[in-house]
Amino acid sequence: MRRYNHVAVLMGGWSAEREVSLRSGAGCADALEAAGYKVTRVDAGRNLSQRLLELKPDCCFNALHGRWGEDGCVQGLLEVLSIPYTHSGVLASALAMNKVRAKLAMAAAGVPVAGGVTMSREEALAKHGLEPPYVAKPIAEGSSVGVVIVREGANRPPEAIGQIPALDGNILLEPFVAGHELTCSVVGDRVTEIIDIVPAANLTFYDYEAKYAPGGSQHILPAKLSADVYQAVQRHTLAAHQALGCRGVSRADFRYDPDKRHLVCLEVNTQPGMTGTSLVPELAAAWGWSFPELVAWMVEDASIDR
Repeated sequence: MRRYNHVAVLMGGWSAEREVSLRSGAGCADALEAAGYKVTRVDAGRNLSQRLLELKPDCCFNALHGRWGEDGCVQGLLEVLSIPYTHSGVLASALAMNKVRAKLAMAAAGVPVAGGVTMSREEALAKHGLEPPYVAKPIAEGSSVGVVIVREGANRPPEAIGQIPALDGNILLEPFVAGHELTCSVVGDRVTEIIDIVPAANLTFYDYEAKYAPGGSQHILPAKLSADVYQAVQRHTLAAHQALGCRGVSRADFRYDPDKRHLVCLEVNTQPGMTGTSLVPELAAAWGWSFPELVAWMVEDASIDR
């Protein structure tokens, strides 16, 4: 039985992932209309609370990505306004967005995570903080925004490190794990199949373009892995979701080196992309769920006190 009729789809915002969020939001809004909901599309600005008080929606579908929309800020606002919303709550959103804090929580739950160090962007630009190859990335961004791969044999850190968005002046360095880029989701309390993501030949890794450009990557579903590795990825996906306190839909990203049999969880996305090339809709489709069925499930799962 449907609990909600009028859904405000929050999209856009002002993070580095604004354009992806607009695409996610548009696709979700169209799908919700196809499922029979009254939908209002809301480009979330700094006057969001006033806009929602005027609209009085039954619930909000959070299609925001990146800081402010994915890190607990909007979730806290919706809690104050007592408007039910999709995805994870305040604490899980804030925790998952901070890659350093999230890794501590996941490791405590037995999830294998990448090692690494935090250091100031200036220090990371001046000298190698890890032995190459390694990955330099923001502590609190998504969609591979600002990720820099430092290749084996590099004499000095690349200048691109100076452009990585910093948190309190700091960035994160992690050892580079060769091999497969794997992703797996949790929907409610059910774990999906696994996708092996192969970036297009002209791309060096699963970067922003590979995620969102048509033809940017090939998705192998289900991933061709040994049964023990496949089950381990699914087990760690659920453990990470639970350790962070996620709700609704989340997606965990892994790297797996088959030569070393080395598996690590890179991060958990509490607001996975929902565009035409996104992974969660593809994983749900493997269950036989249409896109409207998926977003309708997410709406009916919405609540406060998440």
